[in-house]
Amino acid sequence: MRLLLPILMASGLSAMGANQPEETAVVATVQKFFDSMAAHDPDAARAVILPEGRVIGAREKQTTNISQEQFAANLATTKNRAYLERMWNPKVLIRGPIAQVWAEYDFHLDGRFTHCGIDSFSLVKTAYGWKIAGIVYTVETTGCAKSPLDASKE
Repeated sequence: MRLLLPILMASGLSAMGANQPEETAVVATVQKFFDSMAAHDPDAARAVILPEGRVIGAREKQTTNISQEQFAANLATTKNRAYLERMWNPKVLIRGPIAQVWAEYDFHLDGRFTHCGIDSFSLVKTAYGWKIAGIVYTVETTGCAKSPLDASKE
């Protein structure tokens, strides 16, 4: 959550309303998932997912569909690659024990931008906190808007 929290506050997450602590916790869960990817840490990923959940990637001509457990296990096999996934302006919906996070994102592999898209995370609140129940995302290689996260580099 090291990179994301200041951006979330600047993007208006703190003004979302009475659920603000829950919204922050939901977004923090998603950020922990991104951090587990960057660290290639299957155990850190498993700490925030429901293993039977699905990860579905929607590309223009192809869709991938694997279990969240398989996604976590795959992290250990890619340690020689540097992953960075960043989201901004997350839209968070919460009703009781379920939540949805919808956000634009970009993805960098070995320090190079590769694609952008929309991440859609479904979460459920458990006795252990918020857990990711499923992930659906688009993979877009053209038409990507410049990330507002890069503004500080200009």
